[in-house]
Amino acid sequence: MKNFFKTLWTRESVKFLVRMFFYFAVFLVLVYLYGYSGIQGGTFIYNEF
Repeated sequence: MKNFFKTLWTRESVKFLVRMFFYFAVFLVLVYLYGYSGIQGGTFIYNEF
């Protein structure tokens, strides 16, 4: 089983797909955190200047 994943990871297409899904997940987390308003629903810090 371990050798199977080692041989699978040597393929460039598999590396690309795994990295793409990882970066997409990070992007979704960042979008979620950007839209999160918190408990008090505070606004962006520079809106009041």
